[in-house]
Amino acid sequence: MIVGDRGSKKALTITAFLLPSLLPLTLFTLGPMMASMGISLLDWNLLTSPEFAGVDNYIRLFGDAEFWAAVGHTFQFLAMYLPLVFVGGLGIALGLNRGVRGVGILRSLYFLPVVTSWVVVALVWKWLLNPGSGIVNTLLGFVGIDGPGWWTDPAWAMASVVLASAWKDLGFVMVIFLAGLQAIPQDYYEAALVDGAGWWARFRHVTLPLLSPASFFVLTISLINGFQVFDQVFVMTGGGPAGATTVIVEQIYATAFRYSEMGYAAAMSWVLFLIVITVTAMQFRYQDRWVHYA
Repeated sequence: MIVGDRGSKKALTITAFLLPSLLPLTLFTLGPMMASMGISLLDWNLLTSPEFAGVDNYIRLFGDAEFWAAVGHTFQFLAMYLPLVFVGGLGIALGLNRGVRGVGILRSLYFLPVVTSWVVVALVWKWLLNPGSGIVNTLLGFVGIDGPGWWTDPAWAMASVVLASAWKDLGFVMVIFLAGLQAIPQDYYEAALVDGAGWWARFRHVTLPLLSPASFFVLTISLINGFQVFDQVFVMTGGGPAGATTVIVEQIYATAFRYSEMGYAAAMSWVLFLIVITVTAMQFRYQDRWVHYA
């Protein structure tokens, strides 16, 4: 009985400490999620009384060419964005992992975009990539290259969004890789040097395998964030031109707040949730094939 009382007191103590976090999590995350599930089963335009629609919104999604085009654009964004932030972040981390002068200042400068508002970053890059007066096309003109239309050209609009996204997130990826690099014991490199391994051999057989936990974390977080890309698209292109940058979240926003189809937008959000969960689960399922812990 005493053990039971102690267990109850421990449970109450744990609950008391968790309440400050659990209450906001329930009210502002889990609650709205469950509400959106219910809304996805309704036909509701925010003005009239909602009507129960069952799974009609989900059935409609299967034949919605615009939604699946947005899904394709999201995967297009990921295909361009992930290699850029991964390779770029790793390259910067390798450079800053050396004992160069002013490395602390450089790390801060690279990380500064991470804590900058997305709206500010998107507006700055929209100005930099302005086809007529932007700095990028002006510099290209100095070397005899006619700059593209960037965010005004359907062929280049997604690349414009990717450049802004990668520039903002490189600092975050750099920090993760830098922490991973500094956690690798120097003994492994010394042993490789004794065996006559050059820079590439040490990088391939020591750095990359022992950096795989950090790589896994970067890929997982970047994928989840990439599927939810919205701010930069909304500010830079608004989903255009000609729908070339309409991604899933932008499509959800337009469906809900431009066309007032709340139930249909909620159904889209749950399909996005299932896509993210599926991709993330696959990453965790196969991580043991390439992630190595020292």
